[in-house]
Amino acid sequence: MSSAKCDAMSNSSLSRIAERAAAASTPKLRKSDRTRLAILDGALELLWSRPFRELTVAELMAATGVSRSAFYRYFDDLYAMMETLLLGLEEDIFAVAAPWFSDKGDPVESLQEAMSGLVRVCHEQGPILRAVADAAASDERLESTWANFLLQFDDAVAANIEAQQAQGIIPAFEARPVAIALNRMDASLLIHAFGRHPRQDPDMVFAAISRIWVSTLYRAIATTD
Repeated sequence: MSSAKCDAMSNSSLSRIAERAAAASTPKLRKSDRTRLAILDGALELLWSRPFRELTVAELMAATGVSRSAFYRYFDDLYAMMETLLLGLEEDIFAVAAPWFSDKGDPVESLQEAMSGLVRVCHEQGPILRAVADAAASDERLESTWANFLLQFDDAVAANIEAQQAQGIIPAFEARPVAIALNRMDASLLIHAFGRHPRQDPDMVFAAISRIWVSTLYRAIATTD
C-alpha cells in the first residue's frame, strides 16, 4: 500500500477517535430517563455476582423496583440491553484513550495515561466485558456486536501505530497483527481481573498492560530513558 493511502487511512481512523472522544464527553442518557438508567445500573450491579446466563428480566426489574413491563419499553430483550451497555463502555474507553490517539506530547507518557484510564474504566465496568464475551457464543447479535467492538479498537490502534511509524517514533513492523495481539491481551486480562468480584488490584493490572505495550511499541525509547 502506498504511503499516501496509509496516511489517508490513518487520518480517517484517528479522526473517528476524536469524534468518539467528543461524543463520550456528553451524557449518553437524558436525566429524565431515570428508568432506563436504573435498568442499566441494576444490570451491571447484578452481573458483579453472577453470569449473564443466570440473569432474568424479572430479577432485574425486581432489583430496580420497576415493573417488568417497563423493561420492554427500552429493550427488546436482555441481549439488546447488553449491547447498549457494551456500546456505552466502548465510548468510555475511547474517551480515556484519547491522550494516546491525539499524538501530542511524549508518546510513552500518553500511552501510559491511556492505559491507566482503560484500567480504571474496566475496573468499574468489567462485568460488561465478561457478560458480552460469554453471551456472544449463543446470540448472533451479541456475537456481531462483540466482534465489531474489538474491530473498532484494532482499527484505531493499527492506525495510530502506522501514524507513529511514519514519524519514526515506532519501529517498522506490520502494525495490524500487533494491534490485534495487544487488544486481545487487554480484553482477556481485563475480563479475568475485573469481570466479577473479587476484583484484582488495578495497579498490578496497569503495570502488566503498560509494560507489554511500552516494550512492544517503544522499546528503544524506554531503553534510552
